[in-house]
Amino acid sequence: MSSTSTDSPAKYYHTAIALLVVGNCLAAFSDVAVKLLEGGITPFQYVFIRQLTSALMILPFWLLQPSHKRGLSNPKATLFRAHLILVGSGSMMLALTYLPLATANAVVYAAPLIMLPLSLVILAEKPARAKIMMTIVGFIGVLIVLRPSEFHWASLCALVTATTLAIFNIMARKIPNQQSVVTTLFWTSLLSIPVASIGAGLTWQTVSGKEYGLVGIAAALILLYNGLAVVAYKKVKPADIAMSEYSGLAFVTVIGIIWFDEIPSLITAIGILLIVIPLLPRDKIKQALQRLTSER
Repeated sequence: MSSTSTDSPAKYYHTAIALLVVGNCLAAFSDVAVKLLEGGITPFQYVFIRQLTSALMILPFWLLQPSHKRGLSNPKATLFRAHLILVGSGSMMLALTYLPLATANAVVYAAPLIMLPLSLVILAEKPARAKIMMTIVGFIGVLIVLRPSEFHWASLCALVTATTLAIFNIMARKIPNQQSVVTTLFWTSLLSIPVASIGAGLTWQTVSGKEYGLVGIAAALILLYNGLAVVAYKKVKPADIAMSEYSGLAFVTVIGIIWFDEIPSLITAIGILLIVIPLLPRDKIKQALQRLTSER
């Protein structure tokens, strides 16, 4: 039923874009839920409750699979990725608590740029000169957004999140294709719980019902985003629709302005553009414009 061809019917193309836009909107509200915690619980508590909630939500879907699809094909890689989530999620909580939504997310969107030098180190991949130049432009954008002259320690948390996300994505190549997404998500959530529980136990403080609810909402919305993204990328080639992911940055900017009165400065807006522009697939944008023109 799904199509991975660039000649996919228009209904698949537009449906996939719509799924990603909706998914990114949900992810933006997940960040809002985390920000509304206002640092009322510790990062370890947040990660523990979130990962436990995620594992319980995924469990029924994991159990519905045939038994031979429930096991791990590369336990070491999955275990490593699970603990990257601990570091990245905890750091993102701190970044969202102390930084504007748009600022924290703009830095995290630089993860693909960070992947380039990391791919050189981890996978021995040699990037093209054009990609190197685009990466430099993107990092300049990150510096503009963070503005070292107005440095806040939470900016480092956003950078840590971006770095762990980049490594997380690179390590996904170590996961065999035959391992289902549900199995990967379940074990990644489950394997992160033991260390998170130790940290949460050592730093535990009273958690209100509202805080449990906000963490649960954040976990559920991210899982929904992941599910919608999987469906979208199965319908159409990822390169054809990946730019729809940047709708998330627009959503958090608008939400930040309306909900938290976080109005980005002109300098911040310029920095965000310098981060996003190198990531946009120029050839695919031209194809999309041609597609829309031909449909008219």
